[in-house]
Amino acid sequence: MGAAGKALWYIESHYEQDLALADIAQVVGVSPFHLSRLFQASTGSPIVRYLRGRRLSEAARKLAGGASDILDVALAAGYSSHGAFTRAFGEQFGRTPDDVRERGLDGLRLVEAVKLDDPSTACAREPRVADADTLLIAGIGARHRGPSVASIPSQWQRLLGECQGAGPIAYGVCCNSDEDGNFDYIAGFSVPSFSNIRAGWQTVRIPARRYLVGWHEGHISSIRSTWYWLLNDYLPNSGFALADAPEFERYDERFNDTTGNGGVEIWLPLV
Repeated sequence: MGAAGKALWYIESHYEQDLALADIAQVVGVSPFHLSRLFQASTGSPIVRYLRGRRLSEAARKLAGGASDILDVALAAGYSSHGAFTRAFGEQFGRTPDDVRERGLDGLRLVEAVKLDDPSTACAREPRVADADTLLIAGIGARHRGPSVASIPSQWQRLLGECQGAGPIAYGVCCNSDEDGNFDYIAGFSVPSFSNIRAGWQTVRIPARRYLVGWHEGHISSIRSTWYWLLNDYLPNSGFALADAPEFERYDERFNDTTGNGGVEIWLPLV
């Protein structure tokens, strides 16, 4: 069982306990940051949001089944008070616990247990370790959450439309992630300084550090499978640890932005 599968099993077996991201990461054997990246890459959902959704969904089932004491249900779901539980329940489902207890689950969007079936595609070449100097990246940035990652190609379209012929190497940088799975993605180019940056562009400074570099050989649309393999299969067994730092895709002259073929490097920061 890979790291993501272990995390899902542990959540499903222990979600009624006082469970935190660090607890799950310790059991799985990776850092909290690594687990956050891995879980979202493999399930499409942030781990904290998934844990909250599973707890509240099972609480909703208890309420619809006739649970007499909402506070008992709240405590079992990890909430210390009736009020905190009611607020979280309303944010998750748009209904109150009392309403679900009276009217049942009809129309409620429950968070069901995830069974992983995403393909994990190994790199065609053995990943290598490389040191990189400080990078200054400027380009089209956006904050993403969940399904909005599908709009990342539009950032590249805008970048190439505004800056044709800027250089043979481009970068897709993931940075500023949080526990809810939000992160910034900047499609851009390396620049010598942040002076005279185009209006509306965003910037990120990536300090010099050591990286694990994987090669995605297939079409760009399947790159998630390579990310998944690196995070779920390769890194946990490699002796390396993922650092809480920007990670990026590096597109060089081999990549064809018209066909999506040619290959892409994935650079993962190491501790």
